[in-house]
Amino acid sequence: MKSQANTQTMKPATAAKKLGVYLPATPAEFQEGVVTRAELGELQANPPEWLRELRRTGPHPRPVVAAKLGVSIAGLARGGVTEALTTEQIEALKQAGPEWLEKERATQAEVRKETVRIKKKNAERAERSRP
Repeated sequence: MKSQANTQTMKPATAAKKLGVYLPATPAEFQEGVVTRAELGELQANPPEWLRELRRTGPHPRPVVAAKLGVSIAGLARGGVTEALTTEQIEALKQAGPEWLEKERATQAEVRKETVRIKKKNAERAERSRP
């Protein structure tokens, strides 16, 4: 008895998330179809022009906007940014340097510093507990 290989597929929203792009900005055929793992791999390895352009100019999904601004997604929400932003809008925000952005960047820096401290402490603890 031969077993047939099942092709794994994903919804366009999942594929867009994995590609780091804003789904409503993708072409209609991408939004309406399903994406196989092989197609996703091909898009990642050899992105078509529409994907390169989206990554370059946006609009970008919130996780990408947050990363480009150096804040958390929650920080974006606290700052009132709830929509996808283009690269141009992100750069304008950086230039304007609103108070909320500076505060959220400082908060994010503290979180990162604390994460490193805890990781180091846990590593030291693990090292001491080795026989």
